[in-house]
Amino acid sequence: MELTLALRNDKLVGDFWGGLAAMLVALPSAIAFGVTIYAAIGPSYAGLGALAGILGATALGLVAPAFGGTNRLITAPCAPAAAVLSAFAIELVQHGVAAPSIVLMLTALGLVSGVVQLLLGFMGIGSLIKYIPFPVVSGYLTGVGLIIIGSQIPKFLGAPSGTSWWRTLISPELWQWQSALIGLVTAGVMLGAPLLTRVVPAAILGLLAGVLSYFGLASMDESLLLMEGNKMIIGPLGGTASSMLEAITGRWQEIGELKLSQIGSLLGTAFTLAVLLSIDTLKTAVVLDALTRGRHDSNRELVAQGLGNVASACAGGMPGAGQMGATLVNLASGGRTRVSGVVEGVLSLVAFLALGSFIAWIPVGALAGILIVVGIRMIDRHSLHLLESPWTLLDFMVIVAVVVVAVGYSLIAASGVGIALAMFLFIREQLSSTVIRRKLDGGSRYSKRVRLRHEMELLEAQGHQTAILELQGSLFFGTKDQLYTALEPELARRRFVVLDMRRVQSVDVTAVHLLSQIRDSLIERDAFLIFSSLSHVLPNGRNIAEFFDQMELTRMTEHVKVFPELDDAIEWIEDQILGQSPAQDPTVAALELNDLELFRDHKEETLIDLEACLERRTIDKGGKVYAFGDPGNELYLIRRGAVRITLPANGEASGHHALTYGRGDFFGGMAFLSQMTRFNDATALEETELFVLQREQFEKLREEHKRLACHLVEAVAKVLALRLRYSDKELMAMQE
Repeated sequence: MELTLALRNDKLVGDFWGGLAAMLVALPSAIAFGVTIYAAIGPSYAGLGALAGILGATALGLVAPAFGGTNRLITAPCAPAAAVLSAFAIELVQHGVAAPSIVLMLTALGLVSGVVQLLLGFMGIGSLIKYIPFPVVSGYLTGVGLIIIGSQIPKFLGAPSGTSWWRTLISPELWQWQSALIGLVTAGVMLGAPLLTRVVPAAILGLLAGVLSYFGLASMDESLLLMEGNKMIIGPLGGTASSMLEAITGRWQEIGELKLSQIGSLLGTAFTLAVLLSIDTLKTAVVLDALTRGRHDSNRELVAQGLGNVASACAGGMPGAGQMGATLVNLASGGRTRVSGVVEGVLSLVAFLALGSFIAWIPVGALAGILIVVGIRMIDRHSLHLLESPWTLLDFMVIVAVVVVAVGYSLIAASGVGIALAMFLFIREQLSSTVIRRKLDGGSRYSKRVRLRHEMELLEAQGHQTAILELQGSLFFGTKDQLYTALEPELARRRFVVLDMRRVQSVDVTAVHLLSQIRDSLIERDAFLIFSSLSHVLPNGRNIAEFFDQMELTRMTEHVKVFPELDDAIEWIEDQILGQSPAQDPTVAALELNDLELFRDHKEETLIDLEACLERRTIDKGGKVYAFGDPGNELYLIRRGAVRITLPANGEASGHHALTYGRGDFFGGMAFLSQMTRFNDATALEETELFVLQREQFEKLREEHKRLACHLVEAVAKVLALRLRYSDKELMAMQE
């Protein structure tokens, strides 16, 4: 018992059982897909089609897992390959191409599509395929499902070869009731089997039911026991090693008959097939990642799939992809590594060699029943929910358009429509979202430079001179009109137009040309175009600042300014309005106590006692006035210079810039009044001279000059209240 438990837990044992279960699912489908493709050439090629399906399952199972990196992924012939190749074969038949040449063209198509997948993987396209919009993928899969169903209806009803599905449906006289009965039994068992057991795959049970139904009918009609000329069964495969070798070598003996022009004509179809197979594989890999908490390498997987399809073509098999059903069965049956995929390929080969005679008796109607169920399951019925909301109605129309083109014309055309619609969906999404995140008036947004009361009153009164626009998203030809509509009313009445680029994701030449026109319009009025947060690299790798400079948008004029942060831009504008120089003249005299705005209304003789309590202190440039955690027992008044207040921030050595105080202002008032510790740092931006009132001196002043101390506290409180008022105004403006 202990040995048995140990074996069950062993990875190799799990991979074996997983590979066996996956083979039982993949092999019947591979046979059905192969028959579908080659029966389009003629009934006599059905056996060759079954052989191609088996060889494809073998080659893909042996090669793709060996080079891929996704554990448990099962690669086998799939529905998209069957849809594209069968449509390709039918088109060649309609053009009168000889049957042997069609077989060679199918082989060459599989080979070229494998090479295309290799190129997609080496070029890194695998990481882009997953960005194809859901409506386009849904339309592809639904279209493939409907094509499979349509191609199987004549086989399901036993109609003569070459009869279209719609002609078959309206012509009951063409139906063969035995084939329809076998197909119904197969499909019914396949649909109902999961309700009874999940130990044996539903496709296997359905196929066995179809075979038993056929021999049940044969007991009443002995002609069904004859293999020669029997169109209801696959027919002889020649299930031996020698016949397999003949199938592989015989096909390539005539490959030289194909002309280079014929190979070139395959490129469009091969590209479509490669994309469909890649999407099918990567979709399965994504689902597998979600179930196993793993992560696949898309590009490596495409290379592995390309090698597998090249190997399958060289062996005479049909192409395939990572198959969802077989992969999930492998996972549920204990498969853990890539070995399970190899086991599936080996067992497919063993099944072919051992059961070749049995496979010849599989009814075509049973395979049609299996594929119709597969096709029905590929139809994305959940997309009907998109009709419930007007916001998703256009997405549903995209799905319908891809399906109509795929079914009514071809999957090749549908791929082109899908790419065009993917671009359309992207542009629509960009147009539906505004590029203007917020528009603010200059009177409701201030810099971090703390201004005196009369300065703030002037800035508030002159706020109409400035417009601040925070941009976001993509600035390109599709949003050009939206951007201009937002800027146009500002050009004639604003002196400063600020564009904050911090949230911009992309910029194209059309947008730059528009901004150049806006710049020229502002220059005519002696106004300024100001950019902030311009020097950053976009997701596409382009540097906005370098791009604007290259396009001569931000150079050769003094009327275009560029600042690293929005606060820097606003501070510059405030200095222009106030008539100040951004850099303070170091020769400016230090203020005396009665020159400070805080005490401007007090008589000089009343300030003598206060000045006696103050300490004069000089801080060198870059010196700390106080640090985070220091006791808040000092009030600072700036006689000359400037002080920068920063908050501690993770990842920022210098901290987060909160405020800047300048000449004539004070700071440290909140901690001083509340007698709490400092929650920020204060650093001198230049050589700074201060008046410092210590708490101990203030207590002394309060005892000796209560009225003066009361006036001091009142003055500090008024200024703090005024600052809070402006801060509240900014917050309210930013929430609008």
